[in-house]
Amino acid sequence: MNSNLLQDLLAERGVLLADGATGTNLFAMGLETGDAPELWNVDHPDRIAANYQSFVDAGSDIILTNTFGGTHYRLQLHHAADRVRELNLAGVKIGREVAAKASRPIIIAGSIGPTGEIPEPMGSLSHSDAVAAFSEQAFALKEGGADVLWIETMSSTQESEAAIEGANQTGLPVICTYSFDTNGRSMMGVTPADMVQSCGHENHTAYACGSNCGVGASELVMAICNMRSAPGGDKAILVAKANCGIPEYVNGAIHYNGTPEIMASYATMAMDAGADIIGGCCGTSPEHVRAMRNALDNHIKGESPTVEQIESVLGEVSKGGKAQFAGDLSVAGGAAEGAVIKRRSRRR
Repeated sequence: MNSNLLQDLLAERGVLLADGATGTNLFAMGLETGDAPELWNVDHPDRIAANYQSFVDAGSDIILTNTFGGTHYRLQLHHAADRVRELNLAGVKIGREVAAKASRPIIIAGSIGPTGEIPEPMGSLSHSDAVAAFSEQAFALKEGGADVLWIETMSSTQESEAAIEGANQTGLPVICTYSFDTNGRSMMGVTPADMVQSCGHENHTAYACGSNCGVGASELVMAICNMRSAPGGDKAILVAKANCGIPEYVNGAIHYNGTPEIMASYATMAMDAGADIIGGCCGTSPEHVRAMRNALDNHIKGESPTVEQIESVLGEVSKGGKAQFAGDLSVAGGAAEGAVIKRRSRRR
């Protein structure tokens, strides 16, 4: 692979800090539930720039663009299926303007989320249609100036492989992360080890892989441990981007209970587990990221944590996650991929 900014900064710094939440922080700026954040790239570019800038100021090395729902499948829900190029281009250009003002190199990662459709044979999304949709978005992100294409919150190898295939057409480095939130597996039954294997496929290879979102920091650190110990995991570049604690319904709104101190502990524990890129997902504010920056800057990587250490600091780990760590998949549980499921839409 040719040299790229991500590769160069990883070689220079060892561990990179990504940003925090997009959706959570845009809601705080006035985004209404059910609205498409991507429309703000054109309607309120100043607010998107402010969100990006807040994480640069907090110490992030990587900023993910406000383009998570940027395929035509997601945009058609907001009568904007014909605006894929426009909205993705705008989201990246705002990031490039913020990065240009920074005193250090900032990686702009073009965020690509699931289509919201269910792949064949259980659903109607064909492989070729999925590849075409992801490719359309990926080329728009590249045109805008993205350094990296960041596929996130995946649950199915069928869809993630189509996304990687479509993104690979641009020639940019590709990152792919799954959400492991069902007894140590994704919603479609994929384990962290399965994901490492899938992302290393010769026909659809990701430069880095990992996990985002999920059910909390403890489960995500456990997933990183399971990725690192999986076949091929010792050579993989791994990403950890956990939610900021557990969501709670307070006074009519969702709040995440993670404190800056907890996220700082998560960051150093993720580093010890083997994560090369560490950030936050839902609920993670610039304040949390600043604490993570300070913790990482003052931490020397140690031994990978045990299950007991993870649970004592970050909370309980699922039976399935622990079973995978022990190599006992017979009790790991989780649904098999392809099971009939309800659609969901999750924004970081």
